[in-house]
Amino acid sequence: LQPAFCLDLQLLSARYRELAKVTHPDRFADASEQDQRLALEHSAQLNEAYQVLRNVPQRARYLMALRGHAMALEVTVQDPEFLLQQMSLREELEDLQCNADSSGVTAFKQRLKTAQQHLEEAFSASWNDPARSAEAERQVRRRQFLDKLNQDVRRLEERLDDYPQHGSRCALAPLNIMALLQIAEPGHSPQPHQRRLAVGIDLGTT
Repeated sequence: LQPAFCLDLQLLSARYRELAKVTHPDRFADASEQDQRLALEHSAQLNEAYQVLRNVPQRARYLMALRGHAMALEVTVQDPEFLLQQMSLREELEDLQCNADSSGVTAFKQRLKTAQQHLEEAFSASWNDPARSAEAERQVRRRQFLDKLNQDVRRLEERLDDYPQHGSRCALAPLNIMALLQIAEPGHSPQPHQRRLAVGIDLGTT
């Protein structure tokens, strides 16, 4: 397999199974202690590689590192417009939760899926171009937000499945999904006397 963001997951799984048979430690049961140790190491490396490549966010980070642009897990996000959009989505999800609106949650989830696909397309077009590395990293950061939001949507779906329908507002207790972020203009830090905007978004890790 050549380095690429768009992968045939069936081909990836098939190749993984082929290599797993070759590197499986049981094949080296009668080998020397050194060969057994190497077999364990190779098997562990293969498993780790497979898990990374089959996961979209991890695959994107790996490709960025492969091109010499390793991404820190924690970073100050300088993307005010996108963060404000996320705040709006969080508020919308809270309203759906308060109203126990299952059909609304389903539609919300589909919109998230579409947004994730758009980000994947944008990353696929930019990751291998050194001049667009900052753009590619921005797509990965944005995808991280959407993945975290999608996790919260799945949690809410599970709660709605287990909870009887109510006509009153805020039928469900709030999900604990928020953390405060401060938005500043890129390249600037707000001074104590300046107005600042706190946004409830949990970056999470993927």
